[in-house]
Amino acid sequence: MTLTLLAEVSPQDLLVALAEFHNHLIGYVKSMALKCAVDLGIPDAIYRRGGAATLADIATDTAVHPAKVPDLRRVMELLSTSGMFSSTTGEDNNGAVMYKLTTPGRFLVGGCNLSPMVPFLVSPLVVSSFFSMCDWLKCEPAVAGSLFELAHGCPQWEMASKDATLNTILNASMVADSQIFLEVIILDKGYIFRGLRSLVDVGGGRGAAAYVIASAFPRIKCTVLDLPHVIDQGITGDGNLHFVAGNMFESIPPADAVLLKNILHDWGDDDCIKILQRCKEAIPARNAGGKVIIIEMVRGSAQGNTRISEMEASQNMFMMCINGMEREEKEWKRIFSAAGFNDDYKIMPVLGPLSVIEIYP
Repeated sequence: MTLTLLAEVSPQDLLVALAEFHNHLIGYVKSMALKCAVDLGIPDAIYRRGGAATLADIATDTAVHPAKVPDLRRVMELLSTSGMFSSTTGEDNNGAVMYKLTTPGRFLVGGCNLSPMVPFLVSPLVVSSFFSMCDWLKCEPAVAGSLFELAHGCPQWEMASKDATLNTILNASMVADSQIFLEVIILDKGYIFRGLRSLVDVGGGRGAAAYVIASAFPRIKCTVLDLPHVIDQGITGDGNLHFVAGNMFESIPPADAVLLKNILHDWGDDDCIKILQRCKEAIPARNAGGKVIIIEMVRGSAQGNTRISEMEASQNMFMMCINGMEREEKEWKRIFSAAGFNDDYKIMPVLGPLSVIEIYP
């Protein structure tokens, strides 16, 4: 086999293939390096120094032990090679390497800060769930539950209700994701909220998305619906923002519109249909302005871009952790129809596969 491969593939192609294999084999090291950088505060350290810092600057600002500076260099080299930082050697600072934030790295600082997502997505509870993937794929669905359940004995939401640390990092991750994406939507497609008098953000957590909407549209009465253990954590409303404890599978407060942001991808088709049926009961007829606003990924928009295709596939596989899934348009259409909504829905891409969908009763 080895001789055949050597005969069929050029040395350069073989080297590239081995590099790709190796990158898959220990790809998790990139995630660990990113988590380490966020935990140490490296992106903030670079940001505070005007966007560029030497290794010595970073070590000083993040309290890395002097003896571990060579190891810190390894972390920075990996994250620079993989695109989170850039590195250049200049004449200043005695020829020291200067590290800067790339465009992806800028999502870890400032107003577009997604760094709170890192502690959750790379947490031991989440990562260890995937160690059981082989066994999970062989199990009956009713026996295994989700990957998280098989690994930890209960669903993720139940673990969050009992584990304060998991609950904190999960909510912080949701807040960061919701706030930034809603700000982008309002800038690009804010017209979808015009004319509404009331809106319910279902599963809205601590209200990050609803807060952005309420601030941009003071005339809309915004209500956040979430489970009691989320709402009971000292969350209080302000002005046109209110919180209600409840279960989206049972009932949703009446409003002109219902917002579902990254909620449906957490659930299988049958549960999605039930949620949408409760949404339909909560809104008025279409001619009275009733609609459901869904913010989700719609797979299939990559159009040959392998990086976006890989992101879609990775995100879809990650959702196996909680028995969720990312869907293509035909899969969304089937769910909307089964829940009793019209077929003339609108899909409005915002950032590639990340889209706003409007459905009508």
